[in-house]
Amino acid sequence: MSHRPSYGVGDASYQAAGGIDGLRRLVGDFYQLMDQLPEAAELRRLHPADLDLSKDKLACFLSGWLGGPKLFGERYGAISIPAFHAQWPIGEGLSQAWLSCMEQAIARQGYPADFADYLLTQLRVPAGRIVQASRNRHGH
Repeated sequence: MSHRPSYGVGDASYQAAGGIDGLRRLVGDFYQLMDQLPEAAELRRLHPADLDLSKDKLACFLSGWLGGPKLFGERYGAISIPAFHAQWPIGEGLSQAWLSCMEQAIARQGYPADFADYLLTQLRVPAGRIVQASRNRHGH
């Protein structure tokens, strides 16, 4: 048995991420990378010029998703991740660009290695579902 905190139990993941302030830093770095990385250019074009709302939505979503306060629901109402993204045809390339930006943003946070790995592994699940839902809807 490992003695590491059980990420995914209670708000352990939320706390490991540094709470909402930590998540806002993560999301800020994530969108900064999206602005800068050539492989993310197509992904960036799907976002509005002003990223403030996108940043708030992602930070609020991650808060509840990681077991912290359910800020997204309080501010924006219910979310179904695949349905929310269904308006855009999101293929493997866009999904990989998103995960690549997130991986590099996570690496900047100074998280414990096991938490960084856990977070990225968890994020691959909805990313895969979004690609699948898009395939079903847009037929590629």
